[in-house]
Amino acid sequence: MGRLIVRADRPEDAGVRKSMVTNGLETGIGRFILRKGDEGFESLGKFEAIYVEDGRFTDDSYAFVDIATPEAQAEAMSLAGKKKAVVVTTSDWTVIPLENLIARFGGSGTEVYACASSEKEAKLFLTTMEKGVDGVVVDVEDPLSLRRFGEVASGGSEPLSEVKVVSVRPVELGDRVCIDTCSMMVPGEGMLIGSYSSCLFLVQSESEENGYVASRPFRVNAGAVHCYIEVPGGGTRYLSELSSGDSVLICGRDGKTRTASIGRCKVERRPLLMVEATDGEKSYSVMLQNAETIKMVTREGSKPVTAIEPGDVLLAKLGSGGRHFGMAIDESITEK
Repeated sequence: MGRLIVRADRPEDAGVRKSMVTNGLETGIGRFILRKGDEGFESLGKFEAIYVEDGRFTDDSYAFVDIATPEAQAEAMSLAGKKKAVVVTTSDWTVIPLENLIARFGGSGTEVYACASSEKEAKLFLTTMEKGVDGVVVDVEDPLSLRRFGEVASGGSEPLSEVKVVSVRPVELGDRVCIDTCSMMVPGEGMLIGSYSSCLFLVQSESEENGYVASRPFRVNAGAVHCYIEVPGGGTRYLSELSSGDSVLICGRDGKTRTASIGRCKVERRPLLMVEATDGEKSYSVMLQNAETIKMVTREGSKPVTAIEPGDVLLAKLGSGGRHFGMAIDESITEK
């Protein structure tokens, strides 16, 4: 949701501007462009405010640029590396200028934001050239229409592939991490976990009862402390690093994702299993607790890790290259 900003400075009526903030907060958006003088709106909730006065940002590290001509596009590109962020507006969006901006601003230290008046536009801008813009400024007239941006604010999608299990074997006791979130999950939803950054398995939440313990649909028994977990924004973290208040990515069987906050992490010493699988070219693994409540997701359903056998097909996110402090980098790397 950090990639969306609501432009709440446009309406002339202060009540409408206030409603923009209220509806944005209830949608899950936490950043707003406000008029200078509307500082009182900050009492509505905790959010980041960026102020404008007479159509210009009060903070000179931000800039508006209206791209109506090739010359205006050149002006926008000239700001790369000179501003913290550039908000680009246009009356007739085409993808090519946006691709040019993404390419120019990439690695410059300046973020580029595109203004969108619909969810369709917002999704397009966030996925253009795969990376997308750094953020979208939601510019609408009706405060209630902000509710339609809820899925864009918290969701996305990941490409999931099938990998075939090669072996499942017990290993020594180890420290595993149990993640309790502030959100409820359903069967088929969980988190992307793996021993290697090149393969993150979809480990299901404890959203199904098994006859011995009640379901805990807010929980993912995620795996050993060394494992990677995908977090919002496409990065990864070690399970050992997570703590209350951190954001994690929830992923469904269909690849659709949403963001959740961690309420609690528990690290406990437990017996572990190593699940090894292959995509036909490379082998991957993940270390999970040896217990029937931990399930791995398949195309048709889910299966307890204790019942998984060679030949079973699991869902996972495959990648290439390596990781440097959790971010993907294009380099040759071997993990084994």
